[in-house]
Parts: sequence; structure tokens; C-alpha cells
Amino acid sequence: MKKYLVETYYTCTFKTVHTLSNLDDAELSKIDQRTDGNVEVIDVKLNNRKTKKIGSNKEEKSDKQTIDAKLPNNIADKIIKSKDTKKDKSANFKIKNYNRFKMPDRRKGYIQKAQIGDHKVYLHTGEYDDGKIGEIFIDTNKEGELVKAMMNNFAIAISLGLQYGVPLEEYVDAFIDTKFEPSGNVIGNDRILSASSILDYVFRELAISYLGKEELAHTPSIAVSKNIEANGDDKFLKIVKNITSKGFVRSNYEEKLVDLSDVRINLKTKN
Repeated sequence: MKKYLVETYYTCTFKTVHTLSNLDDAELSKIDQRTDGNVEVIDVKLNNRKTKKIGSNKEEKSDKQTIDAKLPNNIADKIIKSKDTKKDKSANFKIKNYNRFKMPDRRKGYIQKAQIGDHKVYLHTGEYDDGKIGEIFIDTNKEGELVKAMMNNFAIAISLGLQYGVPLEEYVDAFIDTKFEPSGNVIGNDRILSASSILDYVFRELAISYLGKEELAHTPSIAVSKNIEANGDDKFLKIVKNITSKGFVRSNYEEKLVDLSDVRINLKTKN
């Protein structure tokens, strides 16, 4: 684990009071060389901070020598002491390495088309192999280039967050019930009938499809409640779950299956 320190630089304002025997040009010309003055600190302001890797003690000594050369002793000691305190605190911080889980090259997902007011919205999703959402794309019409670019980059930011491990629940809590135009009735979505904004609609849809938050839906689910985990040993169901978008079927795999085991197809050929 690498350690880093934060170098803090200050701008110090102070005044030096000298006792002069005679107030003349000769006395004033030598005022900078006198060492018998009393120093009074007026103000010390934080200038900036720089982060660097912890090195040898030689660097710390050179910093103290540089400050000593420019400032009187009492000011230099105060700055060095304050600087050391900052270093001690910064040494306690740990820099974490976050890993990004990139999406597979060939991925599952679904596209939901809906209309909010007079605006059409297309929500594209991408999933990992286990069905967890990892990216979204938002396309709109009747919008200017600026709005389209903002929505596109917003979707990229959300996708990066999901791939770095930010829970979808955090985004849902943050953007549900946001209010701006377009808003109003929603046409084309079987679970959402109205939305206060595009973001409210998008994350309401994602919450229903991937988190099972039925309380955010405006219509009841038509799926019959079944214990899917009880049939976890069903090989056919496992295959379906591996190739089907979790968001598209909203985890209702058994309701989406059609049993064709008893169907027989007779093929006749012409002689």
C-alpha cells in the first residue's frame, strides 16, 4: 500500500517592529539587515495543497531550511508545526483501488419505448451474464442537440457508476419523483401510467424491472406469485435464465415460458 502526504502552503502576513535611535535615510537603508526587531503575526492564509508520495526525511529537512531562510524563527516554527500536523492527519487516509467490471462484448438487455406527453423515450439496457444491469442508454425525440447530448452523457455516467459497483437502489432513490418537462401521462409502458420527468420514468422502470419494487408501479403485476427458487434445479429454467433478459421478463421466467413438450409437428413431403 502506497502512502501519500498532503503538502500545505501558507501565505503569511506579519510586521516587524524595530527601535530606531535616529530616523534618517542611513538608518532606514539598513532596516532589512537588523535582527533585533519584534515580529507580530497579522494573518496566515491557506494558499494551496499538493499531494505527493512519502519520501525520505531529507525532503522534510529541506522544506524546513527553505522556510527558515525566508521567515523569522517564530513564524517558521509555527508553519512547520502546522504542516507536520496536516501530514500526520493525511497519513491516516488510505487510497482505495476501485475495479471496474466491464460489460461482456455480447450482452443481454431490452428496449422499452414509451411516450411521455408528446415526447418519445427509448430506454436501452445492458446486463451482465447473471442478469444484473450494467449500462443504460436514453434516446429521445423532439429535443435539441444540447438536451440529447446531456441525456446521452448522463446515461454514460450512470453506466460507469453501475460498472464500478454503485447500487441501482442509490440512483433510484436519487432520481425518483424529480420534476421537469416533459412530464405527464405515459403511453406504451404496461406498469407506469404517469411520470413527473424523464428521469422519474426511467428509474421507476428500472426499479420495477430489476429491483422488483412493485410499490413504484401504477398497475398490479399480472404474473402469478410462484417460488422460482424452489425449482432452481430445473435445468431448462436455468438455461432460460442464462439467455433471457432479466429486465425484459421482470424476473417472471416461469410466466413467460411456453411448454411445447406435448406438441407434435407432422412434416409431410411431396413425392
